[in-house]
Amino acid sequence: MVVNKMNWIGLPALLLLLLFNTGTSQSIIKTLPGYSGTLPFKLETGYIGVGENDEVQLFYYFVESENNPKTDPLIFWISGGPGCSGLSTLVYETVCFCTGPFYYDVADFDGSLPSILPNPYSWTKLYGFQVASIIFIDSPVGTGFSYANTSKGYSSSDKKSAKDNYTFLRKWLLNHPMLSKNRLYVAGESYGGKLVPMVAMEILLGNEAGLRPRMSLQGYIIGNGLTDPNIDYNERIPIAHRLALISDEYFELAKVSCGGKYDNPDPNNVQCLLALQPIKECVNQINEGHILEPKCKRLPKTDNFGWDLTFSKDDSVDHLVLQVSKQDRQWCRSQNYESCYVWANDLTVQEALRIRKGTIGEWMRCNRSISYEVNQKSVLHYHEIFSNKGYNVLIYNGDHDLLIPYMGPLKWIRNLSMTIDDDWRPWHVNGQVAGYTMKHKKNEFNLTFVTVKGAGHTPPEYKPKECLAMIHRWLSTRLL
Repeated sequence: MVVNKMNWIGLPALLLLLLFNTGTSQSIIKTLPGYSGTLPFKLETGYIGVGENDEVQLFYYFVESENNPKTDPLIFWISGGPGCSGLSTLVYETVCFCTGPFYYDVADFDGSLPSILPNPYSWTKLYGFQVASIIFIDSPVGTGFSYANTSKGYSSSDKKSAKDNYTFLRKWLLNHPMLSKNRLYVAGESYGGKLVPMVAMEILLGNEAGLRPRMSLQGYIIGNGLTDPNIDYNERIPIAHRLALISDEYFELAKVSCGGKYDNPDPNNVQCLLALQPIKECVNQINEGHILEPKCKRLPKTDNFGWDLTFSKDDSVDHLVLQVSKQDRQWCRSQNYESCYVWANDLTVQEALRIRKGTIGEWMRCNRSISYEVNQKSVLHYHEIFSNKGYNVLIYNGDHDLLIPYMGPLKWIRNLSMTIDDDWRPWHVNGQVAGYTMKHKKNEFNLTFVTVKGAGHTPPEYKPKECLAMIHRWLSTRLL
């Protein structure tokens, strides 16, 4: 069932809406293939046009809080990649991210259309306690079900994506005026963490310029996010040493030979290159996303430590084949994503989601072929700007991630010149240590740093219960 709607919002706002409304659609989804009966939560999907003449059509999923959507926070979620679909976070990666309302039945998946089950750790529901409503967006263009009407429209970049996301959010809130005053947080993981402060800055500048609707931005949330590769990537060798993947001798030799700079070493520094070689051999067969899990043999092999800006190894399933029986293959976490491909490419599913026919080819969880320019190498200065204003920030990291190690945020957070309001200490779930946290403060700015014990690159994938407790406590009290 589809419900197209437009609430009366007053003449000035209505005029703005009419100016912005080209290419916009929204539908309430009552049922989905794979789920028996009516969905037990409110799911809305749709397109919003951005860019020149709305040539870019960004697809989204909106899940309303099951507690009190009129007052609960609104989270605008940006997926990683760049090029990974919001569907990953909404549906399938509830197994992984614990943010959406349901997940695939991976255990009984046989290659046919998978069943979907309610997610007990959804960030939109917590047994009557406040969590949030969430917008999941397929961005940048070419991601998931988002598409462009022109070939030129498919070109994107960090800066363009940030502006497109802001335009999307403005139009979306004009279509949903009842949520325009809700506390707003921009959130994302992995490469999405790089875009989070950029989008937050667009919101801040729009509010300061008096643009409507004025957004009630409270802060942002980043999980294992890229901030500055010179800092984040450089911590891969120190974390490998800390996690006992390389010896003291290898680490000390590299530290001296490379001067503590391991990422993109000087090609003329022969001693440094020689010191790095045995380190690369030690970690080459390690699963960088979570060092304790097997490295999927069907994923593209790497010939180095991944010094380039790439996340293609950690979650691609392009090379997985369903013909291989489960008992004859080694389990790899990425195999769980097979059901996502089958479900999202099913025509009845696409019809249920109200996907416009003929706008995309094969749906891919992470589209690595998008035309995307990395034109904002570091976003550290965005954090510096926000640290001088009254916002609240949550930075969380799985402590077994080798891609974006938790030691990176610890280092760049120190550059913000804040005071420690609550020093390093454990936080608990059900009486057990769930990780460690510390809180920083500068005037009205609050930054909470959290590690999730035993988690990898996408922490809620590994520790959904703990991450749900984390986000609930932080949104409610700022304390863990």
